[in-house]
Amino acid sequence: MAKITYNTHDNKTHTIEVQNGLTVMEGAVQNDIPGIDADCGGGMACATCHVYVDDAWMAACPPISDVENVMLEVVIAPKKSGSRLSCQLMASKALDGIVLHVPD
Repeated sequence: MAKITYNTHDNKTHTIEVQNGLTVMEGAVQNDIPGIDADCGGGMACATCHVYVDDAWMAACPPISDVENVMLEVVIAPKKSGSRLSCQLMASKALDGIVLHVPD
């Protein structure tokens, strides 16, 4: 299990454990984290699971695929560094303790 911290737009912090092998998005949906809607269910077709990854954790995340990069072009308030789709981040030992910020 990986501990994932979601800082939501309402200034609340939610730290949950997500089973390794599930996506960070799945963990958020299963735990009712506000702001992560996941309308497409993880198909990388909607970008409603957009998060900002703390700079300290960027190196632990997998590289952004071309498809994810295209989807990030349609999110509201993307950041040049740190914007990711949480459906593309797999809970693992490498991401244990990661801090994510959920945009407004």
